[in-house]
Amino acid sequence: IFNTSLSEPPPPGYEDIEDVVPPYSAFSAQGTPEGDLMYVNYGRIEDFFKLEREMGINCSGKIVIARYGKIFRGNKVKNAKVAGAKGVILYSDPADSCAPGVNPYPDGWNLPEGGVQRGNVLNLNGAGDPLTPGYPAKEYAYRYDEAEATGLPNIPVHPIGYRDAEKLLNEMGGPAPPDDSWKGNLSVPYNIGPGFGGSFSERKVQMHIHSFNKVTRIYNVIGTLRGAIEPDRYVILGGHRDSWVFGGIDPQSGDAGVHEIVRSFGKLKRNGWRPRRTVIFASWDAEEFGLLGSTEWAEENVKLLQERAVAYINADSSVEGNYTLRVDCTPLMYSLVYNLTKEIPSPDEGFEGRSLYESWLKKNPWKDVPWINKLGSGNDFEVFFQRLGIASGRARYTKNWKVDKFSSYPVYHSVYETYEIVKRFYDPTFKNHQAVAQVRGGMVFELADSLVLPFDCRDYAEALKSYARVIYNMTQKYPTEVTAYGISLDPLLSAVTNFSEAAIDFHRRLQQLDTRNLLAVRSRNDQLMFLERAFIDPLGLPGTPFYRHIIFAPNRHNKYAGVSFPGIYDALFDIGSQADQRKAWEEVKRQVSIAAYTVQAAAGTLREPS
Repeated sequence: IFNTSLSEPPPPGYEDIEDVVPPYSAFSAQGTPEGDLMYVNYGRIEDFFKLEREMGINCSGKIVIARYGKIFRGNKVKNAKVAGAKGVILYSDPADSCAPGVNPYPDGWNLPEGGVQRGNVLNLNGAGDPLTPGYPAKEYAYRYDEAEATGLPNIPVHPIGYRDAEKLLNEMGGPAPPDDSWKGNLSVPYNIGPGFGGSFSERKVQMHIHSFNKVTRIYNVIGTLRGAIEPDRYVILGGHRDSWVFGGIDPQSGDAGVHEIVRSFGKLKRNGWRPRRTVIFASWDAEEFGLLGSTEWAEENVKLLQERAVAYINADSSVEGNYTLRVDCTPLMYSLVYNLTKEIPSPDEGFEGRSLYESWLKKNPWKDVPWINKLGSGNDFEVFFQRLGIASGRARYTKNWKVDKFSSYPVYHSVYETYEIVKRFYDPTFKNHQAVAQVRGGMVFELADSLVLPFDCRDYAEALKSYARVIYNMTQKYPTEVTAYGISLDPLLSAVTNFSEAAIDFHRRLQQLDTRNLLAVRSRNDQLMFLERAFIDPLGLPGTPFYRHIIFAPNRHNKYAGVSFPGIYDALFDIGSQADQRKAWEEVKRQVSIAAYTVQAAAGTLREPS
């Protein structure tokens, strides 16, 4: 309509490269819908609720435009489809994609006005090939027709840069946004629509989407270092190598670290060393299309992994900022991470001669230790952790999340994510890369070579206590309903207490372990290794059967974020607006029962065998 170019020139130095991936969302539906445009802020479920419930604006039959940020892009598309939209345009608003006072690339590390974030928009809960859910996509596999596949978007989607978005949003009609949180940093009114105003009031938006789906072969590269004493116990280090365009940060900053860790382990082996347990190094393919490589490999090897996998360490991007360390992991690994970072030199300015733990604690404290995040999703650990119950973790260098409100890094998934931007702006001497590789490699080494696995179930007990308090606080928002429908968290709180007692007793017995008794060591290690598995429900979570972890799962409304006690959390989400209140609160009661049973059963796995 406004002669928008929708183009993205290659960055300086890359002009001669012809095979630049065009901006598109993988698995987008084809089509040419035409209709009025509507602005829906971030496209969160609460944004659509606000439009429909508070403003009386319906998205049915409209093309919606939403800014990137806050939640996984696939959730935005799903929400739009549920609201009745027939097309989605995603754009990167400077408020979310640009740091204040920083020049756009190549003069700085901000996203230029034509920059476009690519990315898949699959909503297959549990990831992997949408045509072979739950099973490996081998030659012999039964494949669903595309029309039967779950998770594939069935409305067209296209991303644009903020230069083009500004031309569209500047002419929007309709009411003003409900509050300032709906306003970005473009010089536009951010009106909701639907449709345009003024002299453009008769104009429509038409999308022309010509993407295609294809079944093709992908390649995982697997290397194995056989364990000397327990070859049937696997510690896995994995990261993907495919990227949207050049991938200077995601994934190549992490992939380079994997190569260095492999080289280091190879050097040790040439000097006569072998780890106690087997180490598997994995380079995953097709992660960007929906975690395909890792998920299909895990599905193919599921029986072995359930019986033999000790832990999975993920190695995607090494940097998303240069402020401090960021770790996401199971509570079982908290002590391992803290102890390990005390042995690694800090790369941070002003912390010369001090440990990584010290700089991390100073910059991101929680009580008297550094903050560790829950594992969400959107990366290759998903199938190992949330589906199979294999203890997992990851590390990277990050920005100051308390101050910097823009996205993790502005040029994410764009053509401007190059080696040069890392070398010039993020980590010129690669000292942060080295620290991250030392954390990842150190975790693999300790997990593979320690006589007793470096897991501490007492940290899990403390985490469960805090997660139960979160659920309790959620229920306190509905005191009348809790009483009326007989909701009680006592069974869950009792199970958490029992788990804590079992964890303390297990640790006491572990301290008294005769390490010369190899059978006793193996028995205790098995209890530690299978503890994460004890939180797996074979029936899966409601509506998401491939997510089976009762304690951790991706937020149903934001795949990137992790939530605790997800069954209860999701049952309580927006419960006040449910039409059938009795049925909704019965589901809460059911999920509390499942969580209590699971925690109690997990406590039983820590007790002395009898």
